[in-house]
Amino acid sequence: MPAPFRRLTPDGDSGDLVRTLAVEAPVAIEINGLGYAVMMATPAALDDFAYGFCAAERLIDAAADIVAVETHAAAVGTILRVTLIAARMERVIERVRHRVSESSCGLCGIENLEQALRPLPVVKTREAVADAAIFRALAALRDWQPLNAATGAVHAAAACTADGVIRAVREDVGRHNAFDKLVGAMLRAGLRWNGGFALLSARCSYELVEKAALAGCPLLVTISAPTSLAVSRAAAAGVRLVALARADAALEAVVRERG
Repeated sequence: MPAPFRRLTPDGDSGDLVRTLAVEAPVAIEINGLGYAVMMATPAALDDFAYGFCAAERLIDAAADIVAVETHAAAVGTILRVTLIAARMERVIERVRHRVSESSCGLCGIENLEQALRPLPVVKTREAVADAAIFRALAALRDWQPLNAATGAVHAAAACTADGVIRAVREDVGRHNAFDKLVGAMLRAGLRWNGGFALLSARCSYELVEKAALAGCPLLVTISAPTSLAVSRAAAAGVRLVALARADAALEAVVRERG
């Protein structure tokens, strides 16, 4: 979306210009007719978003659990209507019961701590990924970010092979949404991690670790730093965590054995 700006400089050499803005708009998610959440997102690849979001919310076990996804334009955003198989309705009702609202923090509206930090599945299929593979994917990521190249305002989530080849990327103004879209795209295409890893252009919050664990992703690489909860949740879920990934270095969280 093009928008006019006025360029400001310390020496007063100002001027007018036009920049492309990333679209950020509300996406209201309805599941089996129930209002579930409103997310601020980039309204693209919303089918992928629906699948990944439902997986992250633990509403589905497989892509086949989703019967249909429909998008409807609204006055100020988009309505995303998802239909699950009848056998998953109980999960939807139970989850809605614990949610009163939604925000990008991932916790707002959760009524109790047990729901906020539910136990995660342990990722058991871990294979060694060479350090060189991480840097190979990192070097290639920019070429897979057309929306960010145009706007400078969106995050990317990439699925990479064990040798660092990028297979798929999804972009969104929200780092959580970008990862949901990527996971959803993989679910819809029947793709598995196969010893590969996820590369995210974001700081590593605990929600991203949880999404990785729920998706069975054995290695999560992020460009910015992790939080304390992200490190502890990754250790508990068996997710290898590499953060502050730059062209010249990266930091791997060390899991210490309990004595």
